[in-house]
Amino acid sequence: MTWLKPVSIDGDAQAAYNEFLRNLESRLADPATDRNVVAREVLAQAMYGREYGQLLADAPLAALNLDARNVTFEAEYYLATDAEQFARVKPLLWLWKNLDLTPVGQNPVTGIPVRRILAGHIFRRVGRDFKCWQNVEFSVGYNMEVGDNVVVHRHVLLDDIGGIELQDNASVSDYVNIYSHTHSVLDGPDVTLRRTVIGRGARITYHSTILAGSVVSDDAMLATHALLRGDIPPHGIAMGLPARVTRFKERPRPEAYGVDSRTHPHDAGRKANPQFPDPTPNQTRVPGDGDR
Repeated sequence: MTWLKPVSIDGDAQAAYNEFLRNLESRLADPATDRNVVAREVLAQAMYGREYGQLLADAPLAALNLDARNVTFEAEYYLATDAEQFARVKPLLWLWKNLDLTPVGQNPVTGIPVRRILAGHIFRRVGRDFKCWQNVEFSVGYNMEVGDNVVVHRHVLLDDIGGIELQDNASVSDYVNIYSHTHSVLDGPDVTLRRTVIGRGARITYHSTILAGSVVSDDAMLATHALLRGDIPPHGIAMGLPARVTRFKERPRPEAYGVDSRTHPHDAGRKANPQFPDPTPNQTRVPGDGDR
C-alpha cells in the first residue's frame, strides 16, 4: 500500500510524451544506434527547441557541448574506470544529467520514465518500476545494481565506481551520498574500491552519508545527517556521527533475509591504482600526551 495518489494530465500531452518515450526506447534498443547522436538530438530539442544541425550552424558552442564526444567526465580521469564500459554509457549519462536541467527532466511525467529507460541501458542491472527523481549523479553508472521498486530522490550522489547494490524496495532520500571507494589517509592516490550494499526495504534518509564497503541490512534505516562507516543489522535504526544503532523496528522477523550484515559477504577491497597494489595498512593512532 502506498501513500501516493495517481495524477493525470491532458490526454494529448500524455500521448505526445508516450510517443517520445517509445521512440527513445526503440532507438536505444537498436544495436546499430549511435548513442552520441541520440543524446545530442534529444538535448537540442529539449534545451533549444531545434534540430541539432540547425543549432550547430547557429550556435556551435552550445551544440558541440551537447555531444558527449566533446566533453569529459570526472570518472574518465580515474585509473579505476573501465574505458570501454564508460564509453558505452557516457552519452546516456550526459543525456540524463543535462535533461534534468530542462522542463522534460523536471516534469515527473516525462523525467521519471526517461530515467527508467536510460537506467536499463546504463546500469549493470535494474528491476521493475525504478523511480528516480532529478539531479542524481553517478560516478560511472555501469556498476549500479538496482532491484524492483527502488526509489532514489533528488540530489543524490551514487559513487558506484566500486559497485553499489540497491535491493528491492530500497529508498534513498534527498541529498544522500553513497560511496564505494576510499582514499588512504597518508596518500590520496592510494584508492581502494569496496562494494556498498543496501538491503531490501532499507531506508537511507535525508542528508546522510554511507562510506565504502558498508552493508545496510534488510528493513534497516539510516537516520538524517548520519554518517555510516560500517553496518546496520536487520531492522536496525542507526543515527549519529559516526552512526550507531540506537533502536530496532518492532516487526515480525522473517525466516530468512536477503541481506543480513552479520552474515553477508563483505567486499575485501580492490586496489584502484597500480602504484599502490598492497592493502592499505592502518595509518592513524589515537591522540596521546605528546600530541597536545
